Amino acid sequence: MTKRRLTLPAGLLVCALTIPGTAFAAAADDPYPQHSSDGVRGPIARDLPAYARSAAPRSTTPTGYTVAPGVTYSTWSETDARGPIKAHLLRINYQQPGLRLNYANPGRIASTQRVRGMLDKKAVAGVNGDFFDIGDSGAPFGIGQERAKGFLHGPSPSWSAGFTISKSGQPFIGPIQVRARIKQYRDWPLTNVNSPSVPDGGIGIYNARWGSTPGYGVTDGQKSRIVQVQVVNGKVVRKKARLRAGHRIKGFLLVGRGSGARLLRQLQFGDRISVARGVTGRPGMAITSNSFLLRNGLRTVTDDGQMHPRTAIGISHDTSEILMLVVDGRQAASRGYTMVELAEMMLRLGAEDALNLDGGGSSTMVARRPGGTNRVLNTPSDGRPRSVANAIQVLYSAPR
Repeated sequence: MTKRRLTLPAGLLVCALTIPGTAFAAAADDPYPQHSSDGVRGPIARDLPAYARSAAPRSTTPTGYTVAPGVTYSTWSETDARGPIKAHLLRINYQQPGLRLNYANPGRIASTQRVRGMLDKKAVAGVNGDFFDIGDSGAPFGIGQERAKGFLHGPSPSWSAGFTISKSGQPFIGPIQVRARIKQYRDWPLTNVNSPSVPDGGIGIYNARWGSTPGYGVTDGQKSRIVQVQVVNGKVVRKKARLRAGHRIKGFLLVGRGSGARLLRQLQFGDRISVARGVTGRPGMAITSNSFLLRNGLRTVTDDGQMHPRTAIGISHDTSEILMLVVDGRQAASRGYTMVELAEMMLRLGAEDALNLDGGGSSTMVARRPGGTNRVLNTPSDGRPRSVANAIQVLYSAPR
């Protein structure tokens, strides 16, 4: 299946070292959509004069409840010159004993599930995460790392807009990168680990965490100039020029495309192959998305065009809080937000740094109700929660 290639907006990913805090450069072949994995074009926001932009919106009094120690949920409605929105907010005190955040997914990288279904039994809240390959594999485009399982997937060597939690529990929003290499061939381009697509000229790695063997979806439908090498117990055991989907992965696979395939053809049966891979900064958990909203208290996005449902995560260092926000959209009661409006809302809520997550029908907020059961709290625009690739979950265990 040929994947749709979408141009990455300026300020998202780079393929060379970028000083943290600076703008990213666009990469024309990156798959990230700007607004939502579904690629739906949203209504264009009405252009407002300065006096209308500066007018405070009419807001309802927030309502909500305490989800768990250190976690509160609130919801409210606002109306301005562009129309109404409904917002949902989780405030998480990351210094609260017993609280921790982690990456969540369905168990296989190349699969999707509703947010509520993928949360751990100790989870008290969660929101949807990264943009994903909605039309094919279901795998996320960016980086994922889980506390217990470690590094799971991501492109290399691009820098990505990321949210991480250190092993000591400190949150961070900023550029992160996958560093991956074949130890015996350090100059070979290992371009991605368990990612939806191997770029032309690259070599991708796939293991059992991906799921079953990938087919030509990971080569964007290209069937010529392809080589797949299977490595078991550190040695090459098979090499072939065709991809067959749906089989169990034993060991790991190297998939080369174009010049990457030419390099893999050099390998012989029994050759030793080992791979080093991980995320810069060695975080406890990590997830990425397509763009920053705020960096050091400054808005970094300029798109004030399309309105969509939105999901964002931010950090208020002054109050030691992580903020998870969902704004409903594509419905009469809530028009959705532009990227600029989302950034400005996060700034109003007290975030110094904030990251845009997948929006549109993917936008989902789940939290434990007072009765003790996790429920979807927002109104997803599809009329029901969408199956997505991953999520950020909040877990709580009472300290002993």
